[in-house]
Amino acid sequence: MPVPSIALPLLLGLSLLLNACTTRPPDRPPLTVSRHITEVRPKGCQEENCPLVNLDLEQFPDEPALNRLVDQRLRLMTRYDPADPVPASLAVYEQGFLASARPGWGSWLQAKLVDWPHDLLVVELSSYLFEGGAHGLPGRGFINYSRHQQRALTLQDLLAPGKEGAFWRVVQQAHHDWVSSHHGEERVSFLQQWPFQRTANIALRRTGVELKYDVYSIAPYADGHPDLMIPYNQLQGIIRPEYSD
Repeated sequence: MPVPSIALPLLLGLSLLLNACTTRPPDRPPLTVSRHITEVRPKGCQEENCPLVNLDLEQFPDEPALNRLVDQRLRLMTRYDPADPVPASLAVYEQGFLASARPGWGSWLQAKLVDWPHDLLVVELSSYLFEGGAHGLPGRGFINYSRHQQRALTLQDLLAPGKEGAFWRVVQQAHHDWVSSHHGEERVSFLQQWPFQRTANIALRRTGVELKYDVYSIAPYADGHPDLMIPYNQLQGIIRPEYSD
């Protein structure tokens, strides 16, 4: 679950721009990553519980299509209700949130490059929205971006033809294993209350396929974002060879 610690003691209006070439796998073209960190509060607010919007974003000067995808996905994650309108920009969202926010409210958004298998850039998106109550609403997502194709890959792009059913059967077994290791004493009742579901949050990592679940999807809030990592040796013939070798 994202924690608001990404917003810890930054000065009001602080903005950092860090440019560096990341360490890249062998035979990969170089990649420049820019990191932008901002924390904005209502003008003139000096209290400890001032509402705030914190952005911690890695951007890619040589990959404008990926930057647009990151921006679009983060704007989708600013909504409590999927029926709510999508803000026109993060700047518009920031202004609107702070204009109506009450003391103590906060919004944290993050985009981070977490892996670089093959020609893919795997970006993890995180959000944490707090508008009062016992706790906030955390969110997670992934972008598997092909530098060669200049687009995000879907699950169907990653799977061998006709293997979607086989993929989800492997994932369901991994889910059962996760329940046994985390809630073994109550496994049967837990699965009845929190049955297996599919998730759109899928990342192609170097060591396997990672699936991350939203809170309240297959487990209570206290479990955070259940995370399943499936090694490629369990997905032979299911994941396309070019993505699993």
